Amino acid sequence: MPKDNFKNQLHLHFIVLIWGFTAILGELISLSALPLVWTRILIAVTCVLLFLKITGRSLKYSVKTIALFMVCGFVIAIHWFTFFYAIKISNISITLACISTGAFFTSILEPIFYKRKVIWYEVFLGCMVVTGLLLIFSFETQYVEGIIVALTSAALSASFSIINGKLAKKYDSLPLSFYELLGGLVFLTGCMFFIGGFSEQNFSFQGYDWLWLLLLGSVCTAYPFIATINIMRYLSPYTVMLSINLEPIYGIILAVIIFKDQEKMTPAFYLGAMIILSTVLLNAYFKNRKKVQII
Repeated sequence: MPKDNFKNQLHLHFIVLIWGFTAILGELISLSALPLVWTRILIAVTCVLLFLKITGRSLKYSVKTIALFMVCGFVIAIHWFTFFYAIKISNISITLACISTGAFFTSILEPIFYKRKVIWYEVFLGCMVVTGLLLIFSFETQYVEGIIVALTSAALSASFSIINGKLAKKYDSLPLSFYELLGGLVFLTGCMFFIGGFSEQNFSFQGYDWLWLLLLGSVCTAYPFIATINIMRYLSPYTVMLSINLEPIYGIILAVIIFKDQEKMTPAFYLGAMIILSTVLLNAYFKNRKKVQII
């Protein structure tokens, strides 16, 4: 059993590393954010559907339930669009540092969605996040637009996580993921038609774009959707959450290694980013401590 847990922890960290690599792929792919995300979801939907067919999982739900799943998919689609758009107009380090504020937005939204009291340490950590953001805003003024878009993406990610958390307790995760991805695809297809996005110019692939997109849609999207479900059977939610919180750290390290000078930031940025990232880890610590006290 300990060996199995160790193997699953390694597998989980590998998945988190893959998620961190999505930002790298976003920088490497020459397509603009909207066609990039549309293609990503198209590939992911195809992969998840194939897996569902192979495993014989049912997709039969009421029209009302499917509609609910697909509306949630709209949220994740906009989150992914703003995430990659932020990378395109700023850089990977700025985007990932701001995406780390997802836990802060969750602490604000959870009391509203679940009608619970505000927790003292979440307020304290929220103040720390604001301090980190002010540092980044003050010294990285050339990336203000990217910071705002990335923060919007973080807020959307938090909203999706809260809504999806309720749905995942009631429904099978794989069909849920499929319909959410399908909903995101339908939504972005409508957006593409509205702005005339299905043009040769918007889908002008260059260099290794097709390879990066296949990796993004399959290895970095469909595969983690499936693999994390299996891993959560063996690891505690705290272990999973703590590991996932390392995604921005992995991503920033990979960005600095791969893109070098392009990703070098001011010392104030790294200080602000460390403050934000430390709040994520402290939040996980406080929540785990609270669970232990209850037990």
